[in-house]
Amino acid sequence: MEGLLLVLALALIIACLWYVSLIKKRDIAREALSAIDVQLKNRGARLPAMLEIASGSMKEERLLLEDVAELETLLSRAYDQTQTEEISLHLELVQRLNTRLAQLLADMDNYPELQSDNRMLEAIQAYQEVEEPLAAARRFYNSAVSEFNTAVGIFPGSIIASVAGVKVLPYYEAEDAPSTALDAGDFIN
Repeated sequence: MEGLLLVLALALIIACLWYVSLIKKRDIAREALSAIDVQLKNRGARLPAMLEIASGSMKEERLLLEDVAELETLLSRAYDQTQTEEISLHLELVQRLNTRLAQLLADMDNYPELQSDNRMLEAIQAYQEVEEPLAAARRFYNSAVSEFNTAVGIFPGSIIASVAGVKVLPYYEAEDAPSTALDAGDFIN
């Protein structure tokens, strides 16, 4: 009888420790997601200047400029980091904005007046300065999510996570296209 109680007590202690470990890993992933959001806000603060300058020359790209502005507005809205679905939607918005920004930067090649505008060069450089920290934050987040999702997916974590209602987190799958699509130095002849 004492042996059975000892085994049950040991199993309960292991389950509690594993649960605490899962929660710590989840919190690290959420912290990493917050770091991404900080970098997105930094980038968002630089976009209006770039869009304003571009709108004067890129009349044919009006829809693209409006789409970028709208996506940035949607992205700046608060979301619940405790809800996996909301995190997924948020990261999907980020990816859509990244794609549109890459397209915008690529389309700027078709406007020589933008390539020689010092204000635009400064705006692009300010924008690109945020892209590297954003990529680093994304790598940190994905690393934390990988560790968390692995802990949730393996035994006994899968059982403990199921009982506690802990769900895997989505990855931030993005390309580095916006940071490499355009280099301000390319415009200086």
